[in-house]
Amino acid sequence: MPMRTEERVDAGWAWVNTALDAALNFVYPPVCQLCRQERAGAREGYVGGKCWTGVRFVTAPYCDRCGLPFDGDIIHPFRCENCAGVDFGFRFARSAVTANAMMLDIIHRYKYHHALWFEPFLADLLARQAQPPLAGAPWDLIVPVPLHPVKMRQRQFNQAERLARCLGRALGLPVNARVVRRVQFTETQTRLSRPQRAANVSAAFAPRRGKELHGERVILVDDVMTTGATTSACARALRQAGASEVCVWTVARGT
Repeated sequence: MPMRTEERVDAGWAWVNTALDAALNFVYPPVCQLCRQERAGAREGYVGGKCWTGVRFVTAPYCDRCGLPFDGDIIHPFRCENCAGVDFGFRFARSAVTANAMMLDIIHRYKYHHALWFEPFLADLLARQAQPPLAGAPWDLIVPVPLHPVKMRQRQFNQAERLARCLGRALGLPVNARVVRRVQFTETQTRLSRPQRAANVSAAFAPRRGKELHGERVILVDDVMTTGATTSACARALRQAGASEVCVWTVARGT
């Protein structure tokens, strides 16, 4: 019996992934790139089993709005003090894992030092946490947080877009990286306070002309969320572009 179209696509992706794994394992030895002691190849994102135990998934309880995790036995939905009086552009934000030292090191190497071999690991974390709650909801489109052209030239790729496309394949949703653009160059947010971060990116994004939305419900994707200033500003631009609702998913959640 001939294969259906979707079966041929899946088979094609399987062949591509197998070939990519073989090529990467030929260039890079299949060793964990964190501890350099365990065996870990391209399919594992070069992160071994022992280092995998350093992953801390975000689980309840967490803030119903910004997704900040909390310790304790909170069994009902709640909003944290950080969200008090804050008008976020998104309806809610969630993250796959906490941004501990190991995760921040991986993400830093991934986006600043072209350590693209970590991408399957990061994409897997995002998909395994985001897919269950998103798959049953009527979301229409995935949009990555865009980079300013200057940063795009410096890095040569947008990590948020690559992760968004991985999530798009997992969810079977289209990805559109051209709905909004970054119109203001901003320095890194790392050393800024919460109010300074919000001010730093308040006018950083704008809708693209000719790329208007028509009521779509959008999943906005980025690598790390801390205060939510960047994703909130981008979500507002998406709503200006015509999105009816925006939620945020990131790989890691900082504090």
